[in-house]
Amino acid sequence: MESRSMRRLRVRFLLTFLAGVVAAGLAPIVTSNVSYSKASRYDDLSLFTNVLTLVRSNYVEPIEDSELIRGAVRGMLDQLDPHSSFLDVEAYEEMQVDTKGEFHGLGIEISKQKDGFIEVISPIEGTPADRAGIQARDLIVKICPTEVPEDWEEDCRSTKNMTLFEAVSLMRGKRGTEITINIYREGFSEPQPFKVVRDVVKVVSVSGKLLEPGYGYVRVRAFQESSVEELERALAEIHTEAGAPLEGLVLDLRDNPGGLLDQAVRIADLWLSDGLIVYTKGRRENQRQDFLAHDDATEPDYPIAVLVNGGSASASEIVAGALQDQRRALVVGKDTFGKGSVQTVFPLEGDHGLRLTTALYYTPSGRSIQEVGIKPDIEVARVDEFARAKPRRRMREADLEGHFTQGDADPDAAPQSEDEKVEDPEISDQELEASAADSTDHQLDRAIEVLKSWTYFEHLRNKDEPAPSLQARAPETTP
Repeated sequence: MESRSMRRLRVRFLLTFLAGVVAAGLAPIVTSNVSYSKASRYDDLSLFTNVLTLVRSNYVEPIEDSELIRGAVRGMLDQLDPHSSFLDVEAYEEMQVDTKGEFHGLGIEISKQKDGFIEVISPIEGTPADRAGIQARDLIVKICPTEVPEDWEEDCRSTKNMTLFEAVSLMRGKRGTEITINIYREGFSEPQPFKVVRDVVKVVSVSGKLLEPGYGYVRVRAFQESSVEELERALAEIHTEAGAPLEGLVLDLRDNPGGLLDQAVRIADLWLSDGLIVYTKGRRENQRQDFLAHDDATEPDYPIAVLVNGGSASASEIVAGALQDQRRALVVGKDTFGKGSVQTVFPLEGDHGLRLTTALYYTPSGRSIQEVGIKPDIEVARVDEFARAKPRRRMREADLEGHFTQGDADPDAAPQSEDEKVEDPEISDQELEASAADSTDHQLDRAIEVLKSWTYFEHLRNKDEPAPSLQARAPETTP
């Protein structure tokens, strides 16, 4: 595999090319690398313009200069980390839609398994996918779009080699239009077609409820523009329903892919009154930015258990890491995804955009979670309540080609040994058999036990108050 230093040389090379083309000629090119001489820049620019001229004159078919330039831009960004990319008009619009939480489509949360098909995490309640009978853990093996792209030779295409963005782009569309997706589900002898009529999908990023007297539960599905306001409303409703101070709260960040940094900071701030939440470091020392907690509007000091898993990424890891480092919460579950980088989106001409990794973030104690993720205080394997077969291995940051390593983020960190690398555990046939008839969310149950134990020992310190009962609650379906 090509080393990062070699990729950086290639990136610098391509950056010089494109800067020269955009500048329309031989204007001086600014670079932070003083060792890269002016003569070298002009040699590189000459090489690029020669290649451009040869392609324009000799390629077997006519091709627009704009198409060549955009292809060169995409090629340049492909040499960077996997989270930097050129956003064409559709992708830029899609990115903006995702942060607002409303779109026309099917209403499913999906993930991409390593070397596998698109998997349904869950259908959103009340959406077209939910009404059509799509279920969690379904595999979308083929997509038959309403409008077949011009370069397709078939009406349906396998999702095995399809990116998440490609799949989302094909499944979203105008309200009222119909799309067919082929689903494989345990118990099917072969994939079955499901026809779904698109509709307006409003994604509620936060939901909550009182699990039992004294114990609340909130789930944050993504960090969107309105997530803080939604969370504040959910907490207010839980407090009202409880009618007394909470004994504990479960904050569920499982399968939350992240989102807006400012929303993650403000959400962590709800439970922190001072100190660091997260800080970011860019290329230069003076680019460090600290995000601090504030004393206003802080929630009461009840115990918190944060649920995480391999699908908890980016902004989710910021919140979990801040609460863990500040000793405000215990983290329960499995190691998180390991995305410790910050992306900035720059608007470009013609409604295009550039998503560029501009910094790495660090938890209050100075940890980088890049590649390694957040380690739970209490590790609990989830015998998936939806599983009818052995769980498929999740893709994590460390699986992405060209990702920043832990060493890139923290040169002083000891390299991971093979024993420390995150792998999903094997689950025995007996466990799978038991889980097939058991809809209990074992991680959530363990989080409640932790909160009750926490409260129990707090009461032991105060002899005047009776200790609460540690009686286990009745199993219930995952919210």
